[in-house]
Amino acid sequence: MDIFIELIQSLRDRDDIGFLFVGRGSEFARLEAEKASRKLDNVLFFGEIDPSEIPGLLAQCDVGLVALHPDHKTHNIPGKFVSYVQHGLPVLARVNGGTDLERLIEDEGVGRVYAGNSVAELKRLAEELADNDALRFSMSGRGRQLGRAMFSCVTAARQIVAPLADTDRPLTRGAREALQPQGTCAGERKI
Repeated sequence: MDIFIELIQSLRDRDDIGFLFVGRGSEFARLEAEKASRKLDNVLFFGEIDPSEIPGLLAQCDVGLVALHPDHKTHNIPGKFVSYVQHGLPVLARVNGGTDLERLIEDEGVGRVYAGNSVAELKRLAEELADNDALRFSMSGRGRQLGRAMFSCVTAARQIVAPLADTDRPLTRGAREALQPQGTCAGERKI
């Protein structure tokens, strides 16, 4: 998260860019203290919010941030990334290099991803997203498409029951329905 604090400080003179962090993670108190000591007025920190409020919050944002520690050696696709693409938010991600998430963001064109330690480079990527409405719009559409293709409950159900279709066992009605190309799951809406 420290590189994002440095990014926030580097963008403090841009009155068109603000940052919002939501959650009660282990770094919350330290980040609040950093905000105060650096006199950063372009960032807000809020504790945990009710999950029902998340779609409304995301609808008010232009870009979603993902921060993974660069020393992690495992592949990780965080739930917040899934939420961002499902809601059409382009992402600005700082990740460990060579991971599935880095390749996914780059290959699908759903945001900008960085695996280094240069605040200047992260700032360049952030400003590229902030200053290019058409780029964000195209990334938003690709993100929604990716969310439906990879992260919907319909896709998950198909992945679970597909191996059953290759066996001699008869499929249940639910399994047959999951293999059908249309439909939505509870709480999911067609877009």
